[in-house]
Amino acid sequence: MAQAGAYLTNAQGTRLHDTDHSLKAGPRGPVLLQDHHLREKVMHFDHERIPERVVHARGAAAHGVFQSYGTAASVTKAEFLQKDVETPVFVRFSTVVGSRGSADTVRDTRGFATKFYTSEGVFDLVGNNIPVFFIQDAIKFPDIIHAVKPQPDREIPQAQSAHDTFWDFVSLHTEATHHTLWHISDRGIPAPTG
Repeated sequence: MAQAGAYLTNAQGTRLHDTDHSLKAGPRGPVLLQDHHLREKVMHFDHERIPERVVHARGAAAHGVFQSYGTAASVTKAEFLQKDVETPVFVRFSTVVGSRGSADTVRDTRGFATKFYTSEGVFDLVGNNIPVFFIQDAIKFPDIIHAVKPQPDREIPQAQSAHDTFWDFVSLHTEATHHTLWHISDRGIPAPTG
């Protein structure tokens, strides 16, 4: 309806003129914390309790140690990147959309998350196996996840992103279209072994 001339509101009923872009410092600047709509939207998304709509719900992980060679020491003050510093890590590999019990071989974006437990705090490093991300603005993150996951009341469809909500989102956002083109290439399925 919003595209047909109606408008959306925030939780307090205030009209929102733009729901697809965060408030930024300049055209490509950082997102500003004074963007109340972004903070409200992400807070609502983070507090959902619909387990099967959680991204990266299926994966495997391992503990280990990261030892720095010190090659970044000249460009950072981060203690864990100085020469010969050993840092405990936890690494997780997962599919993005797959629900509990889904197969490892389905077409899906694969992601990783690495937690470095440094003496200065926890440093999180995350990424996906596709060089283009679904969205350019964090305010759209709840929207893409809602579009790609099964409907919460029926838990269908189960065919990953083969349903109208996903294709509606992709058709309206060029970065999601670009990501989808990568996704339907060989990057979307695991490489055969052997």
